[in-house]
Order: sequence, then C-alpha cells, then structure tokens
Amino acid sequence: MSEQATFKDAVVIERIFEAPVELVWQMWADPVHFKHWYGPHGFTVPVANMDVQVGGQRLICMEMQTPDGSQKMWTVGEFVEIVPNVRLVYTESISDENGNVLSPAALGMPEGTPATTQVTVVLEDLDGRTKMTMTHAGVPAD
Repeated sequence: MSEQATFKDAVVIERIFEAPVELVWQMWADPVHFKHWYGPHGFTVPVANMDVQVGGQRLICMEMQTPDGSQKMWTVGEFVEIVPNVRLVYTESISDENGNVLSPAALGMPEGTPATTQVTVVLEDLDGRTKMTMTHAGVPAD
C-alpha cells in the first residue's frame, strides 16, 4: 500500500511554515501536538493514540459539537514509512472506536470509495522555515 500509484485520486496540500522542520515534524508525530491542530474547523481531537514506528498503529477521534450533541469520527491506520523530520507515511481507514474498519459502502459513501487511503507528509527545510507537502491518496481532489 506504500505506492501512491495504486490510488486514482489524491488531495495535495502545500504550505510554508515559519517554524523549523523539527517543530513541524512534532506537530505530526507527537500526539500531544497533533491533538491541538488536526482536523477541519470546528472539530477537536479528544483521542490521538499514535505508536509512531513502522508497523505502529494510530487511532484518531475527531469530534464536533452539534445542536443534537456530539458527533465523532474515528480513523485507524498504520505507519508504513518514517524518516524523522523528512517523511511520514501512514494508512487511514474510517473505523469505530475500537479500531475496526468500517465499510465505505455501509456508511453511504460512493461506490469505489477505498476502505483504506494513504497520507504522505514530506517536510523540507527552507533555512529555518519549513515547506510541508501533504498528499492524501485515495481521496477525490474535488
């Protein structure tokens, strides 16, 4: 699963941060940092269990408060490549709170939606600033 060529679609996000590579790496690799920034606007991350080593598991919960209560979305995955301060690759699947992968079809997602996607984060040092390129393969670009 480590080759992005197996995926039809991808979302690519590039950003320049006024921060050193080591700090941006920690934002992705340290659960305490990760919980403070990850997810769409309006969501919090109450759970970020991450065993950051090749073969290590990750279980993430994003939560949003709605007028009807809280809405939670769980994802599970595995770290497949780690080059500290340079490259982080992990798989991601929608799951329940126990890490059991849920079928995209059972969740009402379009036919052909992959059960597992792959996220690749590449960091580049720009003299104290950091260029981050994040590619989420398996997610339609639109």
